[in-house]
Amino acid sequence: MEINPVILEGAVVRLEPLSLSHLKALCRVGFDPEIWRLTISTVHDEGGMTSYIQAALKAQTEGSALPFVIVERASKTIVGSTRYMNIDAPNRKLEIGSTWLARQWQRTAVNTEAKYLLLRHAFEELRFNRVEFKTDVLNEKSRNALLRIGAKQEGIMRKHLITQTGRVRDSVFFGIIDSEWPDVKRKLEEKLRRS
Repeated sequence: MEINPVILEGAVVRLEPLSLSHLKALCRVGFDPEIWRLTISTVHDEGGMTSYIQAALKAQTEGSALPFVIVERASKTIVGSTRYMNIDAPNRKLEIGSTWLARQWQRTAVNTEAKYLLLRHAFEELRFNRVEFKTDVLNEKSRNALLRIGAKQEGIMRKHLITQTGRVRDSVFFGIIDSEWPDVKRKLEEKLRRS
């Protein structure tokens, strides 16, 4: 199965395939140290953002990722990035991750709708059986956000990764499976209608 770049459009956000042409826009919103505090890698300058984009595009070329920029439709502003990653087509599973948003758009409908669009595409168009999420055990905001969108916490992998700063990270694993998607979809659509 080939997973090709696609534009996913909702009422609040549009997810566009990431390219190097997005560098300046991502630099405008992506240098807040708080965004990168609990991530594996950090981005502090244009060189770091260039490397971040190039690594995502390399993974796309290798078939293991499909990265997007997140565009807030009302302002036409690129406000962050997200991606399908660890794509395992033979086992019909993938991960949604490497998601970051400028602080102004955190805890808004932007993240909820971005996740909804990615989940809907994964389950309804790509026909995947499972979507995974991983986050730092210390990242309470991310953990709570994943629970709010309907993901189930499946466990904690201890000493899972070493971050760019050298900190050894425990990762919390979450998942949504295809049989859960109709209920998750209904709840997400209700949440988006209220926002």
